[in-house]
Amino acid sequence: MAGENEEAQPVPATPTGTITWMSKIEEQFYKTKEHAETYPYMWGSYILVYGGLGAYLTWRWTKLRRTESRVRVLQERLKKLVEADEAKKKLNGEKLDKINEQ
Repeated sequence: MAGENEEAQPVPATPTGTITWMSKIEEQFYKTKEHAETYPYMWGSYILVYGGLGAYLTWRWTKLRRTESRVRVLQERLKKLVEADEAKKKLNGEKLDKINEQ
């Protein structure tokens, strides 16, 4: 296995002897880099699968946003039509009232 063949690399320490978060990040980076060089096909499959998933989700998100934009435009048009229709009915109602009064 990979753990059996790996050599223990000493973690660089600061002058006080404590391990900083930067050294932990560097250590993890080197472990990941070594693993990627050891198993390139596995990392390639990760990139393919998760990259494809990311592309699909991005495509669906943009499609959803476009649909929402179209719905907002249609709602505004409908709102204007309803307001115009109500104004027309109100105007016609006032005309009928004037005719009935005469």
